[in-house]
Parts: sequence; C-alpha cells; structure tokens
Amino acid sequence: MSSKPFGFRGIKVIALQVLDFDRANKFYSETLGLPPAYEGSVQVGYSLDKTILMLKSERDASPTAMPNPRVTIETENARDTEQELRARKVVIPDPVQIYDETHLVGSFLDSEGNKIWFCSYV
Repeated sequence: MSSKPFGFRGIKVIALQVLDFDRANKFYSETLGLPPAYEGSVQVGYSLDKTILMLKSERDASPTAMPNPRVTIETENARDTEQELRARKVVIPDPVQIYDETHLVGSFLDSEGNKIWFCSYV
C-alpha cells in the first residue's frame, strides 16, 4: 500500500482566473520571470518546478483576494522575494512575517488582483 493517501504526489496545476489575459501573461512572464510550461507545442501556463500555473480568462468570472484554495509558492528566502517584488513595483498586501516559528510568509497581488502567498523556512 502506498504511504501517500490516495497516491497523491503534489500539485500539478494551479489555475488562476484573470480579467486581462495579455496583461496577466506579461506579469507572469516579464515581471515575475517565470518560464513557460508546454503541453506538446502549446504553451499552457508557467512553470513553478513541477507545478503549472495556468491562467484562465472566462467571461463573468472575476479574481478574488481570498481565493479558495489559497495558492502558496515556496521560495528560497521570503524576505529576498519580497524585496525583489517591491523593486518590480508589485503590490505587497501582506509583508513577510514569521508564521509558526519555522516559516516566513507574505503575499503579493498579481496583475489581475489575485492574492498569491509565498513562504520559506526561517
């Protein structure tokens, strides 16, 4: 029997709702510098290690600052990440703080108003 419940291995895709697809693509590719993720020859989003961040543009749906589920990206150093995001004029609604004595956690808003959390070990 697998030691992982249901055989879960990790998060494969995170889909974010966006209002302006071109603006969101520019934010994730140029502002954050994420590499593109492909299925065959078609770009389907952006790579975060083994996870694909997929942008969805659908009529009558809007992003939210309180997404469910919450998206958290692991970083090497959350304080350095915050500093670099601020240098690129990215909005930081939740500056990095110590969480549970072992993690540093903060958040930023993407070009569409989605709140994305980031964390690292202290």
